[in-house]
Amino acid sequence: MCGQARAASLLNASDDGTRQWLQQHLQAYRIESLTGASEGLITGYYEPVIEATRSAQGAFKFPLHSTPADLSTRKPYWTRQQLDTLPAAQDSLRGKAIAFVADPLSVLTLQIQGSGRLNLLEANGSKKRVRVAFAGHNDQPYKSVGRWLIDQGELRTEQASWPGIKAWAQRNPQRVNELMWANPRVVFFREEALPDVPAGPLPGPLPGPRGAQGVPLTAGRSIAVDALSVPYGTPVWVSTTEPLSNTPLRRLVMAQDTGTAIVGAVRADYFWGAGDEAEAQAGRMKQALWMWALWPKP
Repeated sequence: MCGQARAASLLNASDDGTRQWLQQHLQAYRIESLTGASEGLITGYYEPVIEATRSAQGAFKFPLHSTPADLSTRKPYWTRQQLDTLPAAQDSLRGKAIAFVADPLSVLTLQIQGSGRLNLLEANGSKKRVRVAFAGHNDQPYKSVGRWLIDQGELRTEQASWPGIKAWAQRNPQRVNELMWANPRVVFFREEALPDVPAGPLPGPLPGPRGAQGVPLTAGRSIAVDALSVPYGTPVWVSTTEPLSNTPLRRLVMAQDTGTAIVGAVRADYFWGAGDEAEAQAGRMKQALWMWALWPKP
């Protein structure tokens, strides 16, 4: 029986049966950097859940855009500041708004996380939940707004978590554009249907967004990696701590995604899922990490 067929036999296996199979067929190899360092860094990401409208109305005036028609003809594409201020750049996005949100930081959040779920108010007054998934970006470099705030002397390093950034924006509404423009990268989205459930509090686990491997991510079991160091589909044992409780976090995860900031061998981004708790964990996660790849035995 080939390895794929043997793995498929685990679909209905018990936890003990799965553990025995893994121990029988896979060998753990510690992942190290090119310099031999085994300690690295783990951060977290999540799928935001945000209220939105189909058309601009009231406070809902900040658009999420699909890919502009000329995206492939201009590289790099317009920066975030240019798209906000230059008429020629703004023309490229005319008619491309998928939805509108009430806070510019919600736009930035969705773009940094790469996808999100919208509780969407349609023009006819009905509400439904949809996903906005990554469809492309403007080829501009990603710049951390947290790093910008530190360099500006606005926040100390330990304060530059996402909750700290949002609190700073609430205190300094006149500087939010300046904050946004510090990150020139803009992500464009495509709309995807979700299971037909009422909009509002999440009724339970829903399929995660598709990662770079092309399969839906699983909360607490998917990580983003540097695919040049860890191939997609690799089972990985991670050893770190949870950001809020500082309790040990040691578990088997799958390398299924990647990200611009995920560079190097001992580097991972941990997918926490969707909603407020996932946001709280992901926004504060910046822990020491050790990783082992589980590879088929010879």
